Amino acid sequence: MAGISISGLVSGSFDWKAVVDQLIQIETTPITRLTTEESKNIDRLASLAGLQTQMTDLQNASKALGTAGLFSGRTASSSTTTSNWATSAASDAANGSYSISVSQLATSSRLTGSSGISSPLSATNDVTGVTLASMPTATAVTAGTFAVNGKQVTIALTDSLDDVFGKISAATGGVVTASYNAASDKITLASNNASQVVLGAANDSSNFLSALRLSNNGTATVSSSTTLGNAALSLPLASSRLRTAITAVDGTGAGSFSVNGVAIQYNVNTDSLSAVLARIAASDAGVTASYDSTNDRVVLTNKTTGDVGVGTSEVGNGFLNAIGLSSGTLARGDDTKYSVNGGPTLTSRNLALDETALGVKGLTVTAGSLGTQVITVKADTASMNTAIQNFITKFNSVQSYIEAQTKISRTPDGKVKAALLSDNREVQAWGSQLRTLAFGQISGLSGTIKSLSGMGIDFSSFDSTLSVKNQTLLNNALSNNGSEVAEFFNTSTTGFAAKFESFLSSKLMPNTGALATQMSTINKLNAGIDRQIMTLNARLVSQRELLTSAFLAMQNAQSTAQQQQKTLSNFFDRKTTS
Repeated sequence: MAGISISGLVSGSFDWKAVVDQLIQIETTPITRLTTEESKNIDRLASLAGLQTQMTDLQNASKALGTAGLFSGRTASSSTTTSNWATSAASDAANGSYSISVSQLATSSRLTGSSGISSPLSATNDVTGVTLASMPTATAVTAGTFAVNGKQVTIALTDSLDDVFGKISAATGGVVTASYNAASDKITLASNNASQVVLGAANDSSNFLSALRLSNNGTATVSSSTTLGNAALSLPLASSRLRTAITAVDGTGAGSFSVNGVAIQYNVNTDSLSAVLARIAASDAGVTASYDSTNDRVVLTNKTTGDVGVGTSEVGNGFLNAIGLSSGTLARGDDTKYSVNGGPTLTSRNLALDETALGVKGLTVTAGSLGTQVITVKADTASMNTAIQNFITKFNSVQSYIEAQTKISRTPDGKVKAALLSDNREVQAWGSQLRTLAFGQISGLSGTIKSLSGMGIDFSSFDSTLSVKNQTLLNNALSNNGSEVAEFFNTSTTGFAAKFESFLSSKLMPNTGALATQMSTINKLNAGIDRQIMTLNARLVSQRELLTSAFLAMQNAQSTAQQQQKTLSNFFDRKTTS
């Protein structure tokens, strides 16, 4: 008992709690070792995840090399730097230069209806009831001032047209009078003294003169240049202000007509002018339909170009008659006139001249202007070079990454430093296998290009990275031997791209690929480590409780012994005194 120094427990000179902490700390050594191992495993997982990203990028780059048509791609370009011609070449277009001369551009045929299809501003020459605010002109009149013979005329939207005529006369002292003719649907300003009528000033704030189509002509009489009434586009046809009534309809107001043989249905009670025009444009008639408010007429225009007609038909006085198309004027479109390489003049309905029109396989030229341009067709080496260089970049990235993650080196102080995957022989082997794939020959090819070196691509003499050693050789292969290059990269199963795809897929396959397997193994190891740490921690808790209980028991025992000793000492002291 004396060796354990029980008295120290009671007096506090012996810190048994610190002893317990020290004993438990010693027992945590296995946990520290396991935690360190788990941390390294986490770093290895991050390293493998980085490799997965790098190899996925390489896989995408190798797939791009196997894209169908990449090495047979063609570009078509004009020798004219400011050309507005559109050019394209299919993969089967023959390389070469073609001189194309265009002397006429194709235009669309147009059927223009007669003008003045709308009702006049007023049924009579009396315009006292026609207010500026409600006047059905193509352009709404704005309030303000305008000048006649240098005199200002101020108008408001509440004014009638007759009010305005009176204001013009008053402002000019009766020299200029204005009148409206319902038959012609025009306004006329006349000078009573035969002097020239001068309209407008720089400070006019109303658009009355332009809205009523009045402009100077250097004489004493000025009239509206066109009829003034306009159709109401959004109202039903029966009330759309058309000058000619639509009568070729049944009892419900339904009628029909055809454009280019396509039947168009309408109803005067429910369909507006804009709705019927939109229906024409949306049909299979192949035309656009629009209302020209300036000339108060309807125009049908072919959606395609070329010298072809626009046909319309209907029975009786129907829709086409009311909008002036029954007596419309056809302006036939033009064909494109062109020649190729100085040959005879040819014609085409289209602006886009395809291989049939040009006689050049795979070439299409859309002329945007007249003149002669030389169009050159050649291999799309830019896209090919981009795909190849991207593969080289991604390949080199994988090689550099594997080397950095697996190398063993020495620090400046001579210590050995091992990378995270330095003991991963499988990953190290992948780098070597990728180099073998890149450097190896493709068997079974009919052409002379059987390896990357045949296109001027080789490994660096200092490391395991690829580079274009001979750009001239590569460009020549891409420009003149595209079919051999395509065979090298694109041959199914045995081609360069297919071999890389097979190798990389085996490593990158989710769940079953080599990378997924390695990462799964590490995750399982860490899960086991977590279980061990949990068990050890539980054991330490139990051990701390046992040690604490033992020391408390010792402390209680010593306290009891001290009490007994004190009692004995007191007893003997009293005997001695007696």
